[in-house]
Amino acid sequence: QVQLVESGGGSVQAGGSLRLSCEAPGLVFRTTCMGWSRQAPGKEREGIVSISRLGVPTYADSVKGRFTISEDSAKNTLYLQMNSLKPEDTAMYYCAAESPSGCFDPSRVPTYKYLGQGTQVTVSS
Repeated sequence: QVQLVESGGGSVQAGGSLRLSCEAPGLVFRTTCMGWSRQAPGKEREGIVSISRLGVPTYADSVKGRFTISEDSAKNTLYLQMNSLKPEDTAMYYCAAESPSGCFDPSRVPTYKYLGQGTQVTVSS
């Protein structure tokens, strides 16, 4: 069973940065797609970035140029560096693993088999 545990969320002012972490002790990195999604109050979950088995990332337009996904396979940890944060980035952020259909469409991240419990990010103006 794969368990994903996110951390690193918090409150920050607009223009600030945060780095989210996702520990996945039961997962062998580079054997499956992984990604991040988010859900704001009253909105549907939005996939924002996916990363392929070869480490190729694909970003949603809403975060492209501001967010960066990375991984440390030695630590079994996935990261999301978030810069130039905006109030509209406020949401619960979820780590995900194992896509049912490819790794290059971030909109599919909410459909991945394994999801974490989420970490809250709040950006104030």
